Amino acid sequence: MKTPSRFPRALYHSHNPEDIGLRLKESRSKTYTKDFVYGAIDGTVTTFAIVAGVIGAQLSNQTILILGAANILADGFSMAASNYLGTKTEIDEMNLLIDFETDQIKTDPEGEREEIRQIYMAKGFSDEALDQAVANITEDKELWLQTMLQEEYGISGVLPSAFKAAVTTFLAFMIFGMVPLAPYIISNDPSFLLTSILTGIAFFAVGCMKSRWSIESAWLSGLKTLIIGASAAALAYFAGSFLKGIID
Repeated sequence: MKTPSRFPRALYHSHNPEDIGLRLKESRSKTYTKDFVYGAIDGTVTTFAIVAGVIGAQLSNQTILILGAANILADGFSMAASNYLGTKTEIDEMNLLIDFETDQIKTDPEGEREEIRQIYMAKGFSDEALDQAVANITEDKELWLQTMLQEEYGISGVLPSAFKAAVTTFLAFMIFGMVPLAPYIISNDPSFLLTSILTGIAFFAVGCMKSRWSIESAWLSGLKTLIIGASAAALAYFAGSFLKGIID
């Protein structure tokens, strides 16, 4: 089968009846691509911005290493903690809705059954087909609950892990945040041009990675991310130069 280029390749799958059955039986798991991209981009941008700002202010390489390392640890941890708390809030909200709907199905089954009926009426079901759909769904409490969560609140019931989200963000921040610092760790007299090239490659790589779940091509996504990162670095560089001029 020829795969159109409009959509990400990862979305395409076989329509062989056996393959469809196996795929639908597989448990859906939460992915953490967003958390990785979030940490990778911010780690690269903020660390390279520090390098560019220090270079613009004509400070020492030692200052770059100190501020860069502090940024990777402190800002990386801060982002991971914020992501943990945000994801935990999302999980708490989902758990509240799950508990509420479970209680409603138990205490007011007729009211919840009527909700299922009206949901499927809106989908075009009627008469015997509607009665059969309602009966099939409400005789399975787990299916009933999942249907209510999906149709009433738009959630799948697949809970993310706040810990995994935080760790993913922190690791991505550290890995990509080290790229702008690498030349200063390896050499006593590194080239800022080399640092810029390596960081540009990192920006582009993250953008290409992001395109996996986007209709944009890898090249376009990578280019956009590169432009955003370069813009942040340019602002930091000129801010460092401007402040140095004022202080001097």
